[in-house]
Amino acid sequence: MSNFHHDEEFRLHTPEFDALNKKLDRRDFLTKTSLGLGALAVGSLFGNSLFGSSPKAAMSAAQGDLEADILRALPHFAPKAKRVVYLFQSGGPSQFELFDYKPKLTSMLGQNLPDSVRKGQRLTGMSANQSVLPMVPSYYKFNQHGESQTWMSELMPHTAQVVDDLCIIKSMHSEAINHDPAITFFQTGNQLPGRPSIGSWISYGLGSDNNNLPTFIVLVSKNGQKDQPLYARLWGNGFLPSKHQGVQFRAGKDPVLYLNNPDGYDGKDRKEMLEYLSKLNQLQNQAYGDPEVEARISQYEMAYRMQTSVPEVMSMADEPNEVFEMYGPDSRDSGTYAANCLLARKLLEKDVKFVQLYHQGWDQHTNLPSAIATQCKATDQATAALIKDLKRRGLLEDTLVIWGGEFGRTVYSQGKLTANDYGRDHHPRCFTMWMAGAGVKPGITYGETDDFSYNITKDPVHVHDFQATLMRLMGIDHERLTYKFQGRRFRLTDVEGKVVKDILS
Repeated sequence: MSNFHHDEEFRLHTPEFDALNKKLDRRDFLTKTSLGLGALAVGSLFGNSLFGSSPKAAMSAAQGDLEADILRALPHFAPKAKRVVYLFQSGGPSQFELFDYKPKLTSMLGQNLPDSVRKGQRLTGMSANQSVLPMVPSYYKFNQHGESQTWMSELMPHTAQVVDDLCIIKSMHSEAINHDPAITFFQTGNQLPGRPSIGSWISYGLGSDNNNLPTFIVLVSKNGQKDQPLYARLWGNGFLPSKHQGVQFRAGKDPVLYLNNPDGYDGKDRKEMLEYLSKLNQLQNQAYGDPEVEARISQYEMAYRMQTSVPEVMSMADEPNEVFEMYGPDSRDSGTYAANCLLARKLLEKDVKFVQLYHQGWDQHTNLPSAIATQCKATDQATAALIKDLKRRGLLEDTLVIWGGEFGRTVYSQGKLTANDYGRDHHPRCFTMWMAGAGVKPGITYGETDDFSYNITKDPVHVHDFQATLMRLMGIDHERLTYKFQGRRFRLTDVEGKVVKDILS
């Protein structure tokens, strides 16, 4: 053991190591080098040629080579989907009022949830102290639609028109029972913040098909009810290079913050400034070999190109009246859910690979009948219009459309139950979401729940299964797309997830 320590000490006290220590103190060195001291030891086995003139640059290069090998293998399969639009309904839409028809509940109004159904499962703090858990059927009627004869709520007449294009999954389940960890789990594969989002993983793995727009773009409805906050880390890059983070497009004169030229600058001045800034960044990159410097350079270059591409894609001047009529009157109001659905179609036409919409307001603990009707009125027509619009333009066949929230709602009423009013608490054990388009079977319903939509009885689909299936449709093996961080290789699905092959076409 003593010889080992002696050899290790001898290897580390090289001229290259001493030169590096002149630039970095011990904490900076351990924090900023991507492979740490082990890389130097490994390098000594192959001679100084591995390091070249800069040990730290060589260590970054070694890390880069490992990641490059992973990326060179992509896509792992022939992709069914070239692009994704994910319509995230923040707050937890109630499956009872929308998709999961439970007629037997009509005769059980007000009865306490049986212990044999609950099975001791966890409740939130909002209903855990209720003396009874009175069951309540949907306030709204259901009818069968399409050739598939799928049951759909009267709240979604427009979605009912495209039901034969949908693959409805009724057996989704999650481990998180509160909003922030549940949303974070869906978007990053972990309930704790800090991991890369789905769009960032797609950007990292597959790159861009349009050099003038970001690979990953985020749209947030401006008029959604702000019952639960949305954090930018939900579309963050985590430990991936920052160029893979989602870029939020906003309503108004500045769709992308800090994109326009500062006061007193014209296009020529801006270009000259960016050229000099790029040279400074390149010098810094040569000195330290930090991959984030390269990311910074590419982001500045993208921002310059976006000064032309963003105004073009944001303009609705060329859209005919029939398109606005199809998406609904709100589509003329920039930043609404309907307008964002229309903008999403334009971005997909430009080959943006991952478009994420967030719409808040589905957290209906009280006043559910009227609140969910308001939500459906704001979203139903535009959601269906997006499916129709993509289909008629030939884009649906290679675009994956996803609709869903972070969990579902309980069969029992939270708080006071009356003839016309009730609420529902969070329920992660089973809920509904749907997919449509590239690579998924249209007009099917997958998975089954019990008569109380409280437990799954057939074909469960976990959050990691959903993520694995999404990536499979994009041509990615979710177990092979990894990134090394703090000594471990991470992936979107962590150590779980299986592709739901039965829903693939």
